[in-house]
Amino acid sequence: MKKITISLISVAVLLFTSCNKFLDIKPKGYSIPEFYEDYAKLLNDQYLIRVSSAYPAYLTDEVSIGVKGDPVKGAEYSRLPAVKKNLYSFQGGAIFLPGESDVIWETAYSHMFTYNVVINNVMKVPDATDKDKRELKAVALLGRAYELLTLVNAYAAHYDPQTAKNDLGVPIVKEGDINETYKRNTVAEVYDQIRKDLEESLPDLPEKARHVFYPSKSIGFAFLSRMYLYMGDYANALKNAKEALNLKNTLLDYNLYTTKTGTTYGRVCLASDNTVVFPAPQDHPEDIWVRLAGMSMGSVNAEVYASPEILSVFEKNLPATAVDKRMELFFCNGKANFSTREIQFPGRVLYAPYIDFNIGLGTPELYLIAGECEARLGQKDAALNYINALRSKRIRNHVDLTAATADEALVIALDERQRELCYSDNTRLIDLKRLNKEPRFARTIVHKQGTETFSLPPNDKRYILPVPPKVLELNATMPVYER
Repeated sequence: MKKITISLISVAVLLFTSCNKFLDIKPKGYSIPEFYEDYAKLLNDQYLIRVSSAYPAYLTDEVSIGVKGDPVKGAEYSRLPAVKKNLYSFQGGAIFLPGESDVIWETAYSHMFTYNVVINNVMKVPDATDKDKRELKAVALLGRAYELLTLVNAYAAHYDPQTAKNDLGVPIVKEGDINETYKRNTVAEVYDQIRKDLEESLPDLPEKARHVFYPSKSIGFAFLSRMYLYMGDYANALKNAKEALNLKNTLLDYNLYTTKTGTTYGRVCLASDNTVVFPAPQDHPEDIWVRLAGMSMGSVNAEVYASPEILSVFEKNLPATAVDKRMELFFCNGKANFSTREIQFPGRVLYAPYIDFNIGLGTPELYLIAGECEARLGQKDAALNYINALRSKRIRNHVDLTAATADEALVIALDERQRELCYSDNTRLIDLKRLNKEPRFARTIVHKQGTETFSLPPNDKRYILPVPPKVLELNATMPVYER
């Protein structure tokens, strides 16, 4: 396996000796860097690679949780931390207990302070060319845009051109001074900043990344594509997806892989040689820009059962002789053996890939964006070309799907998106929020736990993650969504 060295650094960002009371962030105790290499190392720090948490999955239609005494202990409801219980049962108000940290919020803003130090200072260093300095600034601009896109889609109403100028967004942090006070910007303002950052960064990003943790032009186009998809600007989403795919379009053939028993990580392996495991993100040919899940609640691996809804999606459009390799490789149907004994859970399907997936961005998402946008723009055949290209690498005995209308092609594209990206970061939560804006795709989510049933109707404010209690304790007048 190739090794990518991510430098740990002791160079500085700022004299971070206190916390920012508005954001509840305690960045590292660094001082301002002086030289180009300091900034380059700063952007290669391993703490920037850990970006998010998987806990929003418990709010979606993909998750089912076990009852007390479940054979899979990690999937037992009573063992879940409070935040996951609160989300799964659709509780209103705060989801974290007083004093608890919200990993998504705190990680994103901590990263943003680092990116801002680079953005605001790297052009002043005396020991590098203008081109090299602009490249580092571009890398930081893209990183800030990524964090803002994560935040606004977690803690705000989904982008709606009719209401975005008034909807509460998240604070836009552009300075490296932790003593600044920041307002809560609108959704429109946040998206404007994301677009500006991405467009400014794109000309100075390298054609080829130095390594998969470092951005290139391909990821610049890819993030613009994702942003425009979330905005409902399908023409621009398609345009940028095509630009990104022109630079990288590799897909991995899942038909080459199988599973083995008696192990956890490494259970997915080559069928021809079970000592060769499924590629790690730094080795995966599909990955354009790699980011890994946070260490705290970063994955739902072996913690959730597939819901009836996601199982029905996997069964759709699958010929009798075909096998969806994603289901075969990443799930355990009725039983599992991760060590020396078999555990059984009849009638249920456990999500247990034991793989550290990339949650940055890869080529499959671009095929899915292009397919969805082509369908929404009336081009059913072009849409299915993208979807079938992806499915040919995911389905054993694949047969190309067809559609009579663009609307049929759109449903196929959306189903494929859910299959490919299930349990991936907060992607499904964002998709539910955006699709609930369309009556034909709106749905009520139902979760069950023993004899209890919990329901979440479309467009309910509980889809919006609340600002962490620790932040609100320090900012009593901060405007919030009532949930």
